Amino acid sequence: MDAIATRNDLQSNAKKECIDLLNARLADAIDLALITKQAHWNVKGPQFIAIHEMLDTFREEIDGHVDTIAERAVQLGGTALGTSQEVSKATMLEAYPTDIHKTRDHLAALIDRYAATAKRARAAIDEAAGAGDADDIFTAYSRSLDKLLWFLEAHTQEKE
Repeated sequence: MDAIATRNDLQSNAKKECIDLLNARLADAIDLALITKQAHWNVKGPQFIAIHEMLDTFREEIDGHVDTIAERAVQLGGTALGTSQEVSKATMLEAYPTDIHKTRDHLAALIDRYAATAKRARAAIDEAAGAGDADDIFTAYSRSLDKLLWFLEAHTQEKE
């Protein structure tokens, strides 16, 4: 895909590498947002309202990062690839099961996917810097994902 001319002074090879990286993490972020809503709608159990409401706040937080990641790709002269078709092709996340309902099953599935997304976001920090774009987008995203993962895991951890 051809880059759109911009006066952003990053080198063109750095822009291309970063745009590709941003779009890869964008696909994961959009998929994670959709997965979060899937769990939000379908979770059942005694902790329903707490989990249901918590997941709504997660979705809002992820959506903020989705927008930031997509806009950075465009700022560098790229195209943000956020359609369902593009996300489906590019996401690195394991497909979310649609046949689960119990809170513990949703929490386990979410924990796996939040952890995988956080790991890729952390790797993207160094990848973006190595390409010449030391913007802190991925640092903020990683920090947010780690916090959300902690919230999910706290629902499954009890000290006896």
